Amino acid sequence: MRKIAVIAATLLLLPVLLAGCGSSAVKEENTDKADTKELITVGFSQLGAESDWRNTNTQSMQEALGTGNGFNLIYKNGQQKQANQITAVRMFIQQGVDYIVLAPATEEGWESVLTEARDADIPVILVDRRVDVADKSLYSCWVGSDFELESKKMTAWLKAFTERRNISPENLHIVNIQGSLGSTAQIGRTRGLANAARENGWDLLAEVSGDFTENKGREVMGALLKGHDNINVVYCENDNMAIGAIDALESAGKRVGQNIMNGEVMVVSFDGVNEQSREYCREGKISCIAECNPLHGPRVEALIEALENGETPEKFNYVDEGLFSCVDAVKNVVVDDTEYTVQEP
Repeated sequence: MRKIAVIAATLLLLPVLLAGCGSSAVKEENTDKADTKELITVGFSQLGAESDWRNTNTQSMQEALGTGNGFNLIYKNGQQKQANQITAVRMFIQQGVDYIVLAPATEEGWESVLTEARDADIPVILVDRRVDVADKSLYSCWVGSDFELESKKMTAWLKAFTERRNISPENLHIVNIQGSLGSTAQIGRTRGLANAARENGWDLLAEVSGDFTENKGREVMGALLKGHDNINVVYCENDNMAIGAIDALESAGKRVGQNIMNGEVMVVSFDGVNEQSREYCREGKISCIAECNPLHGPRVEALIEALENGETPEKFNYVDEGLFSCVDAVKNVVVDDTEYTVQEP
């Protein structure tokens, strides 16, 4: 595709070259155009900027796929709307980009546009969230987190904490402030908590979406407090919602901390990117954070290089992630026969 573009550009310039020498400024401009054509053009449809995690993820992609690394990146912010992303992908196809990188808002509804990309011979790399399509050949590969594993680590930490503090399972009254419904992160983190609650006999009072935003997390927490007077654990599916939830709890006169048998409300969260959330974790306002690594850019760069070299990369590529807490009661957890050390934030 890039070779065809270079040939086309050369043919367009041929009359100028045959006409004579021309000015030095014209020659310099033509050289710049030729250099631009050598870059690998990537269209990146980011779902939005709803959280600190998302902004860090965008920055990682922009740095890795910059001109200094041989890329021409076309970035489009979907503003949390799938329709905007579908429009962006179709625009990338019309522009004849070399690769499309997509961070989908939700898993459903991508068959048509991804089929159009495949028909145009444009490889698609998914980042962060996945798509639910019957034909897995519609995308080349995926980079992101194992969201259900994140949840398993978090719930293993919660179980270990309660056991060390001699808190009976039936005394845990949990609400889940979910992420955007239908997103891969929400599905995995919600499923992990639901399974753990059922297996351990925890009281899962409610599951309500906070759309991964601080304002919505604050709003949802306020509503949950009005509907339930026995909440002692708030499971937030990202840090921004946790910050909003803590604000709502404290505004309602609640104490945030680990002493849940004496009136405090424990908050746990996911991501570990937002500095305020990490400070809250150091202070004990957030008891535990399951890390979600947003630095996907270098991995996407490596995958594109592999595809450029005619290689077939792994279909699913997971990033490494840890667990953060300043609560002394739990030093490590074991999930699926793997031990994870709990780190200080």
